[in-house]
Amino acid sequence: MSKKTFRESINEAIKQEMRRDENVIVLGEDVAGGAGTKGDQDAWGGPMAVTKGLAPEFGRERVIDTPITESAIIGTAAGAALTGLRPIADLMFVDFMGVCFDQIFNQAGKFRYMFGGKAVTPLTIRTMYGGGLRAASQHSQCLYPIFTHIPGLKVVIPSNPYDAKGLFVQAVRDDDPVVFFEHKMMYDDEGEVPDELYTIPFGEANFTREGKDVALISMGRTVNLCNQVADEVKKDNISCSVLDLRTLSPLDEDSILEAVDETGRVIIVDESSPRCNVATDISALISDKAFSSLKAPIKMITPPHTPVPFSPALEDLYLPSADNIKKTISNILN
Repeated sequence: MSKKTFRESINEAIKQEMRRDENVIVLGEDVAGGAGTKGDQDAWGGPMAVTKGLAPEFGRERVIDTPITESAIIGTAAGAALTGLRPIADLMFVDFMGVCFDQIFNQAGKFRYMFGGKAVTPLTIRTMYGGGLRAASQHSQCLYPIFTHIPGLKVVIPSNPYDAKGLFVQAVRDDDPVVFFEHKMMYDDEGEVPDELYTIPFGEANFTREGKDVALISMGRTVNLCNQVADEVKKDNISCSVLDLRTLSPLDEDSILEAVDETGRVIIVDESSPRCNVATDISALISDKAFSSLKAPIKMITPPHTPVPFSPALEDLYLPSADNIKKTISNILN
């Protein structure tokens, strides 16, 4: 297997799916670029260069630059999906969802239901989330709980390059709208990724570490924090399992309950704001279906209920950290 970055894995998934299926198109701001110039007929590829190289290979009929209007991007993509195309729409920052949320939750997410199951909407919405880049509160939020709340949407949040490619290919081939969350601090993360196409099914979480003392349940970038901590506390003879949810809707409830049953102690790490987030949803699930397996109270590690700070020092304090997880493990064991 080749070593690839998170960025390269998604770029490769898009290219291979576009080669495989001529109905796959890409649209968004700065995904093509170079029109009317004598220079390179390619764009930077969005703010993180994920779509770079698509326009020269597939042309402007399939790689479509749009005006700076999220409502037009998502509305056009949703309509295109109904005609048989498989659009990949770039929402860029998830913080911009307010401009196009009606097209997502009130239209694309309800087409199958409103048309009695006869309409499919194979729409993939790529979007960035998360803090750490010093991008301030309008470009650093974790809004995946809002999309997870909406019936009809599938929500995917990979934690590594291998999962990113497999889950993205699955998203493009899925017949329902999928919101694909990419943490902006992960694009340079490297991992082994097959060159060939492969898929990872939705709704199947992954145990990245095995342990019997404490279960760490997480999603996206914070999974890597949990893996780091699980490896570090081994020297203290503490055995932690780490469960990577991979998708938030559908949610792999069986694996969550298995983690609780095996350890009896649970810490949920979630970068989104604490009120009505994924951590609270999982806590409720465990309390309802696995309360008798618990040996200690469920613990949640989340940011405070404030906007994401712009100050680097404050943003570091705001985000979940390895130190917070270690302290919580110590407390829950004692």
